[in-house]
Amino acid sequence: MASLERAGSAPRFRFLIVFTPLLCGLVCTFLTNIPVSVLGGLVPPPLLALVPVYFWCLVRPDLMTPAAALAIGFAEDVLSGGPPGVWTLSFVLTYALVARYRDSFAGLSGLAAVIGFSAAATFACAMAYFIVAALAFLTPAAHSPPIGSSVSELAMTVLFYAPAVLVVGWLHHRLVGASRGDV
Repeated sequence: MASLERAGSAPRFRFLIVFTPLLCGLVCTFLTNIPVSVLGGLVPPPLLALVPVYFWCLVRPDLMTPAAALAIGFAEDVLSGGPPGVWTLSFVLTYALVARYRDSFAGLSGLAAVIGFSAAATFACAMAYFIVAALAFLTPAAHSPPIGSSVSELAMTVLFYAPAVLVVGWLHHRLVGASRGDV
């Protein structure tokens, strides 16, 4: 009975359901870039916004579009204060990689799922590193960024994947999964 009631009320919230992946990515971007550091800046913040891009690209690619990945990457660029376009391009390229190998990534579970996300996060961080290095190469007085900060950011991103994907999965189950036929 409860599932019928939930399915019957879904058209009223269709707008929210359609934009849940984008909103989830934007909220993660905001949370990551809050200027508060528990460890005094010793470790970089994780790329929490990559978790919704990865998750929704696998689970509901019709809701996580390349445009949504672009918007989330753009928000990450604006809020992080780095060179413009780095995370935008990195997120879109990572989205393309995950979409291309969706069947392989979607079939993973448990530790293999974490390793799959780690591969996607490694790709995103590597793309960001190479974009910043290319920008540094084009600027006469600049130098290549230290690779240690990119590795630290990758480690933090993978470390926070499990709790973040639990929240995103819960949102999927509560908001989007129940209304799959209505969207």
